[in-house]
Amino acid sequence: MTRLPAWQLFALAVLIWGTTWHAITYQLGGTPPEWGVALRFSLAAAVVLAFAGWRGERLRYGLRAHGLLALQGVFMYGLAYVCVYHAELHVPSGLVAVGYSASPVLMGLGGWALWRTPVGARFLLGGVLGVAGVALIFWPELADMGARPSAGLGLLFTVGAVLLSAVGALAASRNAKAGLPFWPALGWGLAWGAVTATLIAAASQPLPDPWPTAWSWWLSLAYLAVAGTVVAFAAFLTLQLRLGPSKASTVGVMTPVVALAVSTLFEGYVPSVFTLAGVALTIAGNVLMLRR
Repeated sequence: MTRLPAWQLFALAVLIWGTTWHAITYQLGGTPPEWGVALRFSLAAAVVLAFAGWRGERLRYGLRAHGLLALQGVFMYGLAYVCVYHAELHVPSGLVAVGYSASPVLMGLGGWALWRTPVGARFLLGGVLGVAGVALIFWPELADMGARPSAGLGLLFTVGAVLLSAVGALAASRNAKAGLPFWPALGWGLAWGAVTATLIAAASQPLPDPWPTAWSWWLSLAYLAVAGTVVAFAAFLTLQLRLGPSKASTVGVMTPVVALAVSTLFEGYVPSVFTLAGVALTIAGNVLMLRR
């Protein structure tokens, strides 16, 4: 994974995360969101830590290292994804996608504020074009948001998810620069995310009884844990290590385009003129942000 060229890492993260929007919908009806997130990241953490142990990497760390890993895991995985799952209960997934498309601008400004990482006008313009493009793609869903009684709550969860994810991604970048090994850091970060979601679930929702029996729920859980978490986050964090947090987060701009293609193939979605214009703006924004 870490040896792949940057364009392959980018494509891998975009293609996988572009399909997880659809996969999450199978999780929402079977259990409370907190338990779905807790189980997803518990499985992912077990896979990554087992892989790191098989590679012979050290898995025991002191309190300071775990404090850094907890900062990454609590925000990037636990809190952010509890917000994502709750947001999709109240608003269309397109609105959540629009929120995440603002990640490059947010990460660029965060990197500048914390470490004075340069942020050029071309990058900011590309970020604005990307957000505008994703908003056009999902315009029908956004226009329908006012008819939903809990749309405001869904919007709050979306904003929370994007902000919390940005904090976790910046923490992950800092952890990598601090010298924490890649696979153990990912595994323990996921474990802290799982602990966070479990504590929230235990405090707010009883354990599901019985657990879902639908094969679609368990297959989507396996896909979200292994592909949507282990593989996609490994690709994204490697990309972040090479390009920096702001440029790596352009993954969040292109992901809704893939989600749109999935909806067209499997959900009967028919693209409109707004859709085509939005895709064009999104691609143009990515070109501006990623050009040297």
